[in-house]
Amino acid sequence: MAGSATATAGTMPAAPAHTDERMDPKKLIAFFAMVLGMFMSILDIQIVSASLAEIQAGLSAGSDEIGWVQTSYLIAEVIMIPLSGTLARIISTRYLFAISAAGFTMASALAATATNIDQMIVYRVIQGFIGGGMIPSVFAAAFTIFPPSKRSIVSPIIGLIATLAPTIGPTVGGYLSHAFSWHWLFLVNIVPGIIVTIVTWNFIDFDKPELSLFKKFDWWGLVSMGVFLGALEYVLEEGNSNDWFNDSFITIAAVASGVAAIVFFYRAFTVDFPVVDLKAFSNRNFSFGSVFSFVMGIGLYGLTYIYPVYLGRIRGYESLMIGETMFVSGLAMFFTAPIAGRLSTKMDLRLMMVIGFVSFAAGTFIMMHLTADWDFYELFIPQILRGFGLMMCMVPINNIALGTMPPSRIRGASGLFNLTRNLGGAVGLAVINTVLTNRQDVHYERLRENMDWGNPAAIDQMNSMAANFNTYGMDGASVAIKQMVGLATKQAIILSFSDVFLILTALFLAMILGVAMIKKPAPQGGGGGGGH
Repeated sequence: MAGSATATAGTMPAAPAHTDERMDPKKLIAFFAMVLGMFMSILDIQIVSASLAEIQAGLSAGSDEIGWVQTSYLIAEVIMIPLSGTLARIISTRYLFAISAAGFTMASALAATATNIDQMIVYRVIQGFIGGGMIPSVFAAAFTIFPPSKRSIVSPIIGLIATLAPTIGPTVGGYLSHAFSWHWLFLVNIVPGIIVTIVTWNFIDFDKPELSLFKKFDWWGLVSMGVFLGALEYVLEEGNSNDWFNDSFITIAAVASGVAAIVFFYRAFTVDFPVVDLKAFSNRNFSFGSVFSFVMGIGLYGLTYIYPVYLGRIRGYESLMIGETMFVSGLAMFFTAPIAGRLSTKMDLRLMMVIGFVSFAAGTFIMMHLTADWDFYELFIPQILRGFGLMMCMVPINNIALGTMPPSRIRGASGLFNLTRNLGGAVGLAVINTVLTNRQDVHYERLRENMDWGNPAAIDQMNSMAANFNTYGMDGASVAIKQMVGLATKQAIILSFSDVFLILTALFLAMILGVAMIKKPAPQGGGGGGGH
């Protein structure tokens, strides 16, 4: 079996030669169906982000409620992702994936029929929770059924899907809601979902169920993990808009998350069959790979958020125009994936990661010089650098983190690995939103200090603007003051964006130091990795 040759750490790839040359067509078909399922699940995180206004109008929802269309999905998904490894052991990858695909498809159909915000949130919770089971299974399957010699092909595929799906989510969502209606954000999943369900049910045979483990299932561990991760995600998602710990719900959620975390970690290290196997972190390369995955989540989801905010607030773009501008990053990833795959067989994976981090940092460094006039062409190079950097990092990070794990731990490890990326995104968005809010206030105060009556330049500008409006019979002085306040506010927002890009640049350059801490992995074309 390919899996035994793949994941036994430290063994040489001289295992069955015919396995390296010829893959079982059934396994290939099953794997690509799983990849499609993972793509749908990750895409649905961001597919609604550019179309929340249309959904809000369609459901007659309040502005404080509509954000839960995205938040509810994220909270549910983040709970399921680490749990999926344990469920795959109990009921097998075949049953878990097919049930997840079927449930995700049905929840998508229900979301399209929602008539109010409460229904939509319930359906999105179901969609996110069930869909979350598809994501880690693909990573586990890739490193279980494919021999090391095929990693240069497989790893770029899952790396591309994991990064491309959230990047093009706003583009796909913007197009569907403009061309048809917001209902199609969910209806688009139905046909692919049915195909994935049928194919995975008939073709997956990577492992067998271990139903006896169900008797030892740690229910308290499940409840504590759900509260820990769900409340943490809520705090990170809602904290900035609700003024953090000045809000009683945020404070209660933070305390609940902290208490549940203590219970969860206690049980994870003391029960016979924990709901999540944390022993994977004893593997040094997996631990560092998870840290890198966390940082990639910050970069991936953070920039997928901040570019549309700039284009919407400052440039006044509508959702479809934002999507078309953002598509450059997706194209860069698509064309970089095969290059990254080839390089992973010929180059030290650590050097690939350094190139990726430098490229990403170069893109955010250019964005530090952002002005109100930047448009598609000014954002073109930073987006290419971002897309290239993401793929150059993701392929080696996947291989380093999961390429040396033994078969018994690969399913649980892939859940933890994917969780770190999603948590990185949640933490990144919370930090970015907080920095944008706080720094905007600081910059606005500084700009306002320079626009007092003692500043000749400010007075000249004000008089010039007032004179223009006086010619139209308007109260030139009051209109000019409003315009000056608007200009100061816009400039403060832009300066706060620059601060965020400075932080991201420093973070990705710091990751280069982290690369020096990991052991040199074996070339992917040769072996699965040096044993630990």
